[in-house]
Amino acid sequence: MTDREKARPLFLHSAAQVVTLAGPNRPRVGRELEELGLIENGAVLIEGELIAAVGPTEALEAALPGDVERWDARGLVVLPGFVDAHTHLVFAGDRVQEFEWRTRGLSYEEIARRGGGIRMTVRRTRAASEDELLAIARRRLQWFLEHGTTMVEVKSGYGLSREEELKILRVIRRLHREGPAEIIPTLLAAHVVPEEYAANRSAYIRMIVEELLPEVAREGLAEYHDVFCDVGAFTVEEARLLMEAARAHGLKLRLHAEQLTRSGAARLAAEFRVRTADHLEKIADEDIAALAEAGVMAVLLPGACFHLGRCDYPPARKLIEAGVPVVLATDFNPGTSPTPSMPMILALACAQMRMTPAEAIAAATINAAYSLDRGHQVGSLEVGKRADLVLFEASDYRQIPYFFGTNMVRAVFVRGRLVYERKAEAT
Repeated sequence: MTDREKARPLFLHSAAQVVTLAGPNRPRVGRELEELGLIENGAVLIEGELIAAVGPTEALEAALPGDVERWDARGLVVLPGFVDAHTHLVFAGDRVQEFEWRTRGLSYEEIARRGGGIRMTVRRTRAASEDELLAIARRRLQWFLEHGTTMVEVKSGYGLSREEELKILRVIRRLHREGPAEIIPTLLAAHVVPEEYAANRSAYIRMIVEELLPEVAREGLAEYHDVFCDVGAFTVEEARLLMEAARAHGLKLRLHAEQLTRSGAARLAAEFRVRTADHLEKIADEDIAALAEAGVMAVLLPGACFHLGRCDYPPARKLIEAGVPVVLATDFNPGTSPTPSMPMILALACAQMRMTPAEAIAAATINAAYSLDRGHQVGSLEVGKRADLVLFEASDYRQIPYFFGTNMVRAVFVRGRLVYERKAEAT
């Protein structure tokens, strides 16, 4: 029995708004994204690790158990914890030099020719020990928690060899076991072809298929498999081979698609009915229709466009209108989106992709949870779901993306346990 299970029931009450996101047991599409299940002067009762009741404060207070711990949420907005469905959390070093180069006008390709890009991070990550990577990742995970994220998908992809990819996946497993956030592991050995295989791409793909995938499956180190299918990474034909092998080993599929060019990756995602197609900056209208028909969820990553100084944000409105379930994520990584802040991602989604605040919140919570096959556990504040929730210093949920660049998180609960609290300033 955990400490939370032994504790008295916890009663969060008098919140300005409780954003429940109660609704159908599936990803939200179209106008459903705006249905937040808002309760004013709301309350949440937590028993053990689970939500026992949600509703108006007066109604819940009248039926409280005898001995409860009370938490006054007056003047605050209560939200489900953010679910970040696309991150590259485990890596060593940074790429601030590239950031400066871009401000001086260098292109992605020019930076790669100077030795930058993904391969720069690979060299630094290979040089770090498992324990060193764990310490770095642990610190970064705290950033996520402090910005209201309680579940994080984490990809490998900065090892690009059998042993180094296994090292990163073992770091991810250790991070998950430490908690408090739940970590969902994804194998992304197919990020780019490493330097030592530059003259023999097929040998690298054979290594993934014949050596790495069987070991990952044997140790249970990943739940998902991802491929970066784009110019400079992997072709549609290579991605198809890798995805077939991953599926044969029991891994579920995700796909980096249509970020830099229209490569055909979105059609491949529809063909395989992958769980998510991520990025989609260059997607065409007919590809959107294919994703909708196949039931593929779209993970949109506006932080990458912002950090790269690009204007071609993913077409969120077209995707929503076509009935594609939309997800928002940070794409936290050292080269193109070094932010752990989901509130900032919401602000970008609203300002640059014309999503409404309600749509953005649904995309970063309940839809993100379903994209990781966790929608039955988290992503909304409903009876029987896990008590992962965040209290914001806001009187209206729309203030969360409105005050962009400001962290309004007051407190974060995971499995009913307080894992972060920022004390209110004295007045």
